[in-house]
Amino acid sequence: MQIGEEIKQGKFEDGLQKAIINLIYTHNWFKESMSGFLKSYDITSQQYNVLRILNGQFPNGITTGEIRNRMLDKMSDASRLVDRLERIGHVQKNRNSDDRRLVTCVITEQGRTLLSDIRSAEKGMYNPIRDRISEEEAEELSRILDKMRG
Repeated sequence: MQIGEEIKQGKFEDGLQKAIINLIYTHNWFKESMSGFLKSYDITSQQYNVLRILNGQFPNGITTGEIRNRMLDKMSDASRLVDRLERIGHVQKNRNSDDRRLVTCVITEQGRTLLSDIRSAEKGMYNPIRDRISEEEAEELSRILDKMRG
């Protein structure tokens, strides 16, 4: 469905306004879908992002500051997210023996298993989108979004 129909807006000032409103609307639509999907795994999208970041560093760990810098949602409280993931066994925190203030976070095997399970099911979640846009269109969309950010 066209964005104008979705939000019941007949006209836009110009193509850029329409694109930005469409981007915001689509972001919220996808975020809701992803949150609902992740709810069955008892984690939030921010926690999922932390697990993805840590898995990319595995077997090495990184600090919460480095995690924060890599987060998709820059407003997330990385320390709180890591603490929650540690409590449920998906992350291990290790204090630096030379500087006790420095904590390195590592994804556990339990966390890697959860991430693998999510990724397997996640592919199916994307199928309706894959049915509507081609790989080339997805690459073009990504290129345009990169260009928007400069």
